[in-house]
Amino acid sequence: MAEKGFTMSLKKYLCFFAWIGMATTLSTAVAQGPDLDFLNHNRPILDAHNCYPYEGQWNDRVTRALRSGFPVSIEQDLAWYVDPATGKGRVVVSHTPKPTGQEPTLREYFFEQVRPVIEKAIAQNKKKEWPLVVLHFDFKDNQPAILNAVWQLLGEYEPWLSTAVKTDDPHQLSSIERRPILAITEASDEQEKVFYDQVPVGAKLRIFGSAHDPVNPKGMPMQELMHWAVVTPPEQLLTERPTNYRRWVNSSWYPVEEGGQNHAGEWTQADDARLRALVDHAHQLGYWTRFYTLDGFKSGDDQGWGGYYNFGSKEAVILRWKAAIAAGVNFIATDQYEDLSPYLKQYEKDLRPVAPAASTPSH
Repeated sequence: MAEKGFTMSLKKYLCFFAWIGMATTLSTAVAQGPDLDFLNHNRPILDAHNCYPYEGQWNDRVTRALRSGFPVSIEQDLAWYVDPATGKGRVVVSHTPKPTGQEPTLREYFFEQVRPVIEKAIAQNKKKEWPLVVLHFDFKDNQPAILNAVWQLLGEYEPWLSTAVKTDDPHQLSSIERRPILAITEASDEQEKVFYDQVPVGAKLRIFGSAHDPVNPKGMPMQELMHWAVVTPPEQLLTERPTNYRRWVNSSWYPVEEGGQNHAGEWTQADDARLRALVDHAHQLGYWTRFYTLDGFKSGDDQGWGGYYNFGSKEAVILRWKAAIAAGVNFIATDQYEDLSPYLKQYEKDLRPVAPAASTPSH
């Protein structure tokens, strides 16, 4: 996610009734509330932050993310490039809303890179392990051209996508059909118009948005706003319940530690309790949770990550990774894919039931 400053990060931070009866076209949808277990049994996964090249550098980020283990979330920042020679536009993965035309397209960089993984998964048909990949979009702008182009592109790859039937009431959630990829996007109402409002009742939702941003106090100075973020009860920051379209919460680190990563001190029991309270409240409502972005490195180890989300050392971020895993954060965003991965694997290993020891035959 681009470094948009505190205000945008805080904005990023921030139903449930059974389905009774629907038209015949909805007969395949299952009556239920939010199914948090759909995603890795409601357990944490890596969210590979900014998983795309910058100006031709770091081209191996998708490969690195896929090697980290499954399931994995892969973030793709999207921009709209219009070729001046032809006037035709295309969706590219870009760190800036003003691409140059040298950026790879979403089709070639993501979908065609993951094709071997997805086709193998479909051939093996281990549906209980799906989704293997969460495709996370961060749009650099919300002009209709890019939104409609992404919707059409998702349609081309729909057999790969986890989808849900659109109900006639947004607060009546239908079950998500398991496929290898789950596509998610963020809180924009402009995106909801294209990805949800324009979809006919009974048709398939191809992508799922995040909860609306919390409303920040107007006119509050920055220092007070940072304090407000960490003292406001979770119930006041997140008030709305999930809808058939909005199924996850996207949070910066500001509500956990005052001032975010660059101002974080020692990790304390109070910090841990605050993180757990935020996660627990979101889960109780029925949302998956994401916190961004948890990095920790010395300046000489920077691989295009930048310092905005940096806790300053690997030791410092490991404490936060462990706390996020223990708290049940669903998407733990980091640029250090390989460093976080072992902690997630160890967590999964610790959850496996231990086989009883074989009894010794009596003589």
